[in-house]
Amino acid sequence: MERQRSFSIKTARFLVFALTVSSSAVFLLFFSIWVIKANPSVRQETHFQFNKSAFSLGLKPLTVQTLTAAVARNFSVFRKPENSAGFAHFTRFERIEVSGDEKNENDVVNGNLIRTRLRKSENTSGFSEASIFEGLQRKENQPEVSENEIYHGNLTITQQNVSVSSIKKKEVLSGARIKDKTSRVCDVTKGRWVFDENYPLYTNVSCPFIDEGFNCEGNGRLDKEYMKWRWQPQDCDIPRFNASKMLELIRGKRLVFVGDSINRNQWESMLCLLMGAIKDPKRVYETHGRRITKEKGNYSFKFVDYKCTVEYYVTHFLVHESKARIGKKRVQTLRIDSIDRGSSRWKGADILIFNTAHWWTHFKTRAGINYYQEGDQVHPHLNASTAFRRALVTWASWVDNHINPRKTRVFFRSSAPSHFRGGLWNSGGHCKEATHPLRETSSFVYPKKNSIVEEVTRQMKSLVTFLNVTSLSDYRRDGHPSVYGRKSGKSHSSGVEDCSHWCLPGVPDTWNELLYFYLQYKRSEFL
Repeated sequence: MERQRSFSIKTARFLVFALTVSSSAVFLLFFSIWVIKANPSVRQETHFQFNKSAFSLGLKPLTVQTLTAAVARNFSVFRKPENSAGFAHFTRFERIEVSGDEKNENDVVNGNLIRTRLRKSENTSGFSEASIFEGLQRKENQPEVSENEIYHGNLTITQQNVSVSSIKKKEVLSGARIKDKTSRVCDVTKGRWVFDENYPLYTNVSCPFIDEGFNCEGNGRLDKEYMKWRWQPQDCDIPRFNASKMLELIRGKRLVFVGDSINRNQWESMLCLLMGAIKDPKRVYETHGRRITKEKGNYSFKFVDYKCTVEYYVTHFLVHESKARIGKKRVQTLRIDSIDRGSSRWKGADILIFNTAHWWTHFKTRAGINYYQEGDQVHPHLNASTAFRRALVTWASWVDNHINPRKTRVFFRSSAPSHFRGGLWNSGGHCKEATHPLRETSSFVYPKKNSIVEEVTRQMKSLVTFLNVTSLSDYRRDGHPSVYGRKSGKSHSSGVEDCSHWCLPGVPDTWNELLYFYLQYKRSEFL
């Protein structure tokens, strides 16, 4: 009897012990699941191929934008610089959960895998953390890229349904293509000119900085409609230039234009636009007391109340104009392997706008005979496009080695079209009869120089934004000074008209509106 009772007690204890252990195991299991859900682990890189059947992680789907590369365009790899320039900060995922969705015809292009990269980074900037979702089509057999590299090129945008928790909307910019707040694809280079009575944003009376060559109204041009056209992209709106906001963007900074007289055209436009927010004109002055003329090439205007400067430095080619001895003669050459001697002035700028194109159409540069020099060698003959590319590579190397990407935003403005009819500038070419924009530009051919600039900048370590104004400016045959680039009655070469530069107010104001538009976006959103 005692043995039977002892056996019963042991059995009961064993059952209680077993029940306790199993209950603890179940509790630990549920607790672990709760902890994992509360703190998900995100892999550095996650791959999805959306041409398979739907799958789910049990999360509520949320539609986000996924970028896929245009099939006809190769991607280059850009190393993304960190941002400490005082502009908006680049941020990435902090918490992400992803689930797949139904198959979509845009998911796979020509059978190529769409790669989704989800990255996690620490926030050390002091700004709130926002999230970034990048999905880019990869070319087959392309090498892997590191965590701090991304793809850059002309992008199209498609929709994917992907479940993401704690994601904020992101606007994406790539060159001239942007995604606006309504999630539409927008190429700001495609659009039309719209007549707008609210323009111009200044006059030759309100702006004291328009030099004679651009002051068409002051030189006797009577028609005024050329001032009142506004560029309207076909898929989105660009903001009207706001002088007060622009001055706040450049407060305490250096805004520097570097290039030929067409860039001086844009620089004078910027000065005039900014004067719209200045109550006391005496609070703006040229730091060396210079008056703007064609003869002087370097200017720095101080906006005292905003502690900023808006500067211009002349360089026709970005590289050094030199001389060399050929036989017994000393001739002018262009050192395409050496940066312009004035480059020290460009250093330390917060925003740099470069250009070169206009002087590459002159006779010497086109002919390329005993003109282009590398080291001690003067090439007997060198194709102008080849020389242009080598000069751009020299400039790109200088930017990569001397410009701090954490401080400076770099832009390169595209070539601006001329509208000579019946000859060139020195052989009877004219544009005086043009008083309205062209309705279409069916004969427009994209300049090879622009393509070279885009190719070179894609190979750079530094991020350079290509400010493409060529096609939109091509409509504006009415925007040139023509015979109004000098005061009435002033002596001038017979029959010579200016169909290359632009009246102010006029077309360069639109270039600056685009620049203003880009500067309002985060540096990272240009990728």
